[in-house]
Amino acid sequence: MGAFDTPERPRIFSGPNLLLICIVLLFCVFGIRLWYLQIYKNDFYTSRAQENRTRQSTMFSPRGIIRDRGGVLLAENTPAYALALVREDCPDIPKTLDQVSRWTGQPRDELEKVFEIGRKRVKHFDEQVIVPNIPFELVALVEAHRQDWPGLTIAVRPKRSYAYGPTLAHVLGYVARANEEELNDDPDLQLGDDVGKQGVEYVLERRLRGTKGLEEFEVDASGRVLSSRIVTQPVKGEDLNLSVSLPLQEIATKALDGRTGSVVAMDADTGEILAQVSLPSYDPNEFVVGISHAKWKELLEDSEHPMQNRPVQSAYPPGSVFKLVVGGLALESGSVIPATTVFCSGSYKLGERSFRCWNKGGHGVVDFKKSLRESCDVYYYQLGERLGVNAISDYATRCGFGVKTGVELPHERSGNMPTAEWKLKRFGEKWQRGETLNYSIGQGYTQTTPLQVARFVAALINGGRILRPTLLATASPDVVGELPMKASTRKLVLDAMVATVEEERGTARLLRREGIRIGGKTGTAQVVKLMDKYEKKKTQEIPYKYRDHAWLAGFAEKDGRRYVAVAMVEHGGHGGSDAGPVVGAVFDALFGVPQGN
Repeated sequence: MGAFDTPERPRIFSGPNLLLICIVLLFCVFGIRLWYLQIYKNDFYTSRAQENRTRQSTMFSPRGIIRDRGGVLLAENTPAYALALVREDCPDIPKTLDQVSRWTGQPRDELEKVFEIGRKRVKHFDEQVIVPNIPFELVALVEAHRQDWPGLTIAVRPKRSYAYGPTLAHVLGYVARANEEELNDDPDLQLGDDVGKQGVEYVLERRLRGTKGLEEFEVDASGRVLSSRIVTQPVKGEDLNLSVSLPLQEIATKALDGRTGSVVAMDADTGEILAQVSLPSYDPNEFVVGISHAKWKELLEDSEHPMQNRPVQSAYPPGSVFKLVVGGLALESGSVIPATTVFCSGSYKLGERSFRCWNKGGHGVVDFKKSLRESCDVYYYQLGERLGVNAISDYATRCGFGVKTGVELPHERSGNMPTAEWKLKRFGEKWQRGETLNYSIGQGYTQTTPLQVARFVAALINGGRILRPTLLATASPDVVGELPMKASTRKLVLDAMVATVEEERGTARLLRREGIRIGGKTGTAQVVKLMDKYEKKKTQEIPYKYRDHAWLAGFAEKDGRRYVAVAMVEHGGHGGSDAGPVVGAVFDALFGVPQGN
């Protein structure tokens, strides 16, 4: 080495030293990673390991059962089987869905859609229902091939059953699978759950549904269950006893004799609904198992609208039944006294137009009692002129018309008590004097539901209490208002209703029963103005769509028991002859009158 040569530096990053440094760094990385996984993330991975070792399953709570007032079972739960899929246990989901389609006959694309919607809502290792309500034959087939199709399982769930089908369809309603909107709105619902869609099942859904439980399973690597424990017990839904009497419901249904219309029977002192019939009807059991598209289309396109709950969802002109309201207002306002008379010649002249009475020959001299007993239109035309449209509307509203009753049924209509302001806003036209005359006999724009009429008649005989009608037998009377009639006025109205039944010229004399105080009011509501060629025809000779609606609203009392019955027969013809026998059959059943009396 020369005197001026640079000294050789030691090679730290080469050879054995470099290898040693790399090994140390590698162990540092492993150590840090080990600390991160075992100490810093200990809780997280412990939880994940536990989840891989345990699975949780929902325990379904039985829905509350429904009985009638006598304890007869109306809606119950029966075991049902569903085909479900556990995603994590299924190695080939598309192929499995193909096989399910072959077994069930359901379109492959529909199964795919159900699966895609459900996978976002079902927890890991939880059963996802693909096909609900499968027959037992398919259960046996799936069980026989489970080893060939891992992930497929049979889920057992309660299924709703309605023993009396169409007889109580509009009261009970039905349950069906929750749709996507219902699932989004209610966090307690899971895919495949049934919820109330109509009737009591819908309105009292929260009380009937109950609360689900939770079961936890310990499994091995192959998914075999080693042990289980119940984390949360399911809570059964509340059982309900309805106020409806099944025998009376069947009698009222039979009395309507397949005609389109409705019947309401009510306890006048409690507001309990004893029967509520709407015809035509439908079978709610078809919705529980999943109604076919063809059947659903048939129901929707049926011109008689069997899904319509007529006692609360259909509003009609009340016809002469409304004279009870107008007459009460006239007495209360002092416009007439019971002895005030008018002369009915068969028509009433207003300007250049004549308004006819239903009795073309006229009723002669008519006082208050006779006006209701024989249902004289001319008497009420003159009252309408004196009272005016707004006074009638205000009074009718205070009597409970034009507002919902609050019964435990969905989609109730309020009806309509028109005013001059209402017509101007609705049609942009002024109210005409002649429309007040029509209003005074329950025609024109006037609309009421059969349940509203029943509640009003109940208030007439129970001391003036306007009650909220109820379908629950255990409910105490709910007084929501007072009838704007003095006791003396109510007595005059009730006495006239009794005369309508008891006296020879009364329009409701078909209701007469020995030993029972019965009052009634008939109503014939015009649907369209009849053409001249039909004027003298019998009801059966007039085309169905042109026939008048037939009403009869009545009460009956004996030995402290007081009941109300209302029948409305669409296009039935006449209140006394067509709706009267229906109300009579209801009263016979309530008071045990032998058939034929």
